[in-house]
Amino acid sequence: MATRPLQSEERVLVLMPSARDGERTAQILTEVGLIASPCERLDELTRELRIGASALLITDEILAADTDKSIESTLRQQPDWSALPVVLITRAGTSERAQFRTLGGYGGVVLVERPARARLLVSALRSALRARQGQYKVRDAMTELERQSKELAAQDEKLRAALAELARQAERLRAAARLKDEFLATLAHELRNPLAPISTGLSLLLQTRDPEQVRPTLGVMQRQVRHMVRLIDDLLDVSRITLGKLELKRERVSVGSVVESAIEAASPAIERARHTFTSQVEDAALCVNGDHTRLAQVISNLLNNASKYTPSPGQILLRVAREAEHVAIAVSDNGIGIPPGSRDELFGMFNQLNRELDRSQGGLGIGLALVKRLVEMHEGTVEAHSAGLNQGSRFVVRLPLVNAAAEPAARASDAPGPSLSSERILVVDDNEDAAELLGLMLRNSGYQTQIAYDGSGALEATHGFVPDIVVLDIGLPDMSGYEVAQRLRADARLRHTALIALTGWGTPEDRSKAIASGFDVHLTKPVSAEDLHAALVSAASRRHQRAALAG
Repeated sequence: MATRPLQSEERVLVLMPSARDGERTAQILTEVGLIASPCERLDELTRELRIGASALLITDEILAADTDKSIESTLRQQPDWSALPVVLITRAGTSERAQFRTLGGYGGVVLVERPARARLLVSALRSALRARQGQYKVRDAMTELERQSKELAAQDEKLRAALAELARQAERLRAAARLKDEFLATLAHELRNPLAPISTGLSLLLQTRDPEQVRPTLGVMQRQVRHMVRLIDDLLDVSRITLGKLELKRERVSVGSVVESAIEAASPAIERARHTFTSQVEDAALCVNGDHTRLAQVISNLLNNASKYTPSPGQILLRVAREAEHVAIAVSDNGIGIPPGSRDELFGMFNQLNRELDRSQGGLGIGLALVKRLVEMHEGTVEAHSAGLNQGSRFVVRLPLVNAAAEPAARASDAPGPSLSSERILVVDDNEDAAELLGLMLRNSGYQTQIAYDGSGALEATHGFVPDIVVLDIGLPDMSGYEVAQRLRADARLRHTALIALTGWGTPEDRSKAIASGFDVHLTKPVSAEDLHAALVSAASRRHQRAALAG
């Protein structure tokens, strides 16, 4: 068995009638610088051909012995670029036609007649090898073209994928733009809706003093103002959650107290729609670690949603039950249900499945998005279920339970505050209408009041009117409310005065900045009479504590 050369593509495979002839021929070729690989048998030759060679040197006796035409078959299996040169040593007078017929018409045969002189044989082989080198160049060029073609195809595929992704992004942007336009239109509609009865109520109040007309008119106006406040608060909550600035005031709270607050908030809407409401709370003492206000907001949003999407009169069920280590709070209704395939869209921001109904009932399409995000902030989950259109819907919130061994601490808003004596209150706001109305409300409640419309006016007012409490806006035209507060705190006459920030800036950072500037309480506009009263009680309590500590 001959040793296979390291560079198989450069070698000449040699098969002679005898092994000795093969070895001698290979030695002659090696001496003139050619790489020759002698073979001893026909099967060895065909095997080495498949590995690779630059030329084949055989004799007509070998072809005669190849009754299975294995050489011809192997040559026919070459790739398209290859036409392996065959140098055939044949007897004198053999016609080319006969030899071609022997190899089945193979075109790469070079005939060398006996007696084969070494010089002639070497010349024929070198010519064959040059031709083979040309074939290798063609092969390499084809390989490079194939590589480039694959690379271009891959780049083309990447380009098509990139274009497809750009098209998807463009569609998402168009959808977002459409959603934004629809949301802004809905927002304008929702803000105008409560303004209409407020404006009408004001006109009516200017025309009459009849208590039978004044009382219901004021009730309508108050409800509409609360509705506008809820809309704005929801928008602010969405912004805070999106920016990661919403902070939960977490404590151990009973599920029963959360559900009670939620029902209280949602009852007016349910009653106006004449729905039948049922509450089933298996264990009101179940406790979770959460923000009482935010959890009540979650449940009241679900109740309001059920009321809105249930034709009147309908049925709404609130059920609270324990499920292993979680509490499940389910709100069910027999309303319009959820269309098939729309369940995933429910919790998307600004999505509204029935826009005509939303416009008639009110809503910005952010309630369920807030529910989902607030629940997730409590390590909980929320699910929506419906059998289809007009089959009702069921929303289930699951929250992790905590040990209920200790009773939940009473919330500050529920704790009774000290009664107020006649306090002197300075109101500072650059919105003159807001300042005048707030001052009038405080005077009607028995307080002595003074009004200023900017920071310098507030500082000047304290010279003749030493206030017990200052209700101070932050965004003043000449100086910020923070600077005014710091100057008031620096005045020895006002060292016990309580400061309340009343502002439209309501983020946790705004509250922290207000407290750092010397404020005792931070309120966000608009403020209800109840919240203002609670803030005044708290501020008065702090003022008295400071005075007592000062001796």
